[in-house]
Amino acid sequence: MSRTAAEPPARRTPEHAESVAPRRLVSVATGRLASVVSGSCGAGGSGHSGWGQRRALWSGAAALLLCAGSALGLGPSPAVAAPLPGYAHPALPVPVPPVTPGGLAGTVVLSNCSGALVRMPHSRPADPALVLTNGHCLTERGVPRPGEVVADTPSQRTFTLLDVAGRRLGTLRAARLAYATVTGTDVALYRLGETYADVTGRYGAQAHARTLDSERPSAGTRIDIPSSYWKHVYHCAIDGFVPVLREGPWTMTDSLRYTRSCATVSGTSGAPVIERVTGQVVGVNSTGNDEGGRCGVHNPCEIDAEGAVTVRQGTNYGQQTYPLTRCVTAGSTVTLEAPGCTLPRP
Repeated sequence: MSRTAAEPPARRTPEHAESVAPRRLVSVATGRLASVVSGSCGAGGSGHSGWGQRRALWSGAAALLLCAGSALGLGPSPAVAAPLPGYAHPALPVPVPPVTPGGLAGTVVLSNCSGALVRMPHSRPADPALVLTNGHCLTERGVPRPGEVVADTPSQRTFTLLDVAGRRLGTLRAARLAYATVTGTDVALYRLGETYADVTGRYGAQAHARTLDSERPSAGTRIDIPSSYWKHVYHCAIDGFVPVLREGPWTMTDSLRYTRSCATVSGTSGAPVIERVTGQVVGVNSTGNDEGGRCGVHNPCEIDAEGAVTVRQGTNYGQQTYPLTRCVTAGSTVTLEAPGCTLPRP
């Protein structure tokens, strides 16, 4: 979850350094300056050539300036924030963007997370458009507490819409926060002031909304996770399902566990999990066990039906999205009383 000062833990959601201290920056303040500086300021770009090498060198130069300034006290000193669950902030060193990013059409960049323009299987062009991200990515009011549900509240949040290559198409603006929680799942749906037809009419075919699958996925399904924040697409498969995923005080159920090749990092929170064959959304990227800790913030643990606890360091997780299709009704309205809707209620 994201990490916002004075709020509970949050997932993979990048915040600006002046307002929230990323996990790796906090480690500088606790005596790990040498390791952080060597990790993020060392020479980089090996294995790249041509344009890719130049991008890597530019990225490395930027990291050198950032680290040098921080080490000399020339830059702003971020306040140490209370930890929040999930991947709420980009980690340092900053990953080098892929040379040819792709598959990012319809994704949106949030101030602290990834996200996507989405639709239900029954959505119509005249319905208000929806944006999907994590519940722990909220900025208007902070991360929902365990057991808390936020529904149908005003919002003015903005999102940067991307094309297939990660280029900016334009800015979208929310009208309502339709639903958000970090209880049982980790999801947020924003309802825009524009319809799906408005968005595609203004920005073209690449502004297409991704359709949520109404059925539960299966283990072994090949998936892609396009992170708008990093403009990078991860490729892996669903390794299995977790009956209970516990991260600090937050508990999620029936979570997706990925195979190791989806090594998602801070900033990927809220990215859609897409079935590669159908192109439909089956989940939303959420969190991962970073340090091998047991059931703590940024170190979720798995709990099976018998109560046995398993810790899988380096493993990452998402939350299933098919339940949303039973709760979103006409006009992109979240109706928690709809038949078959199992989302937590306020």
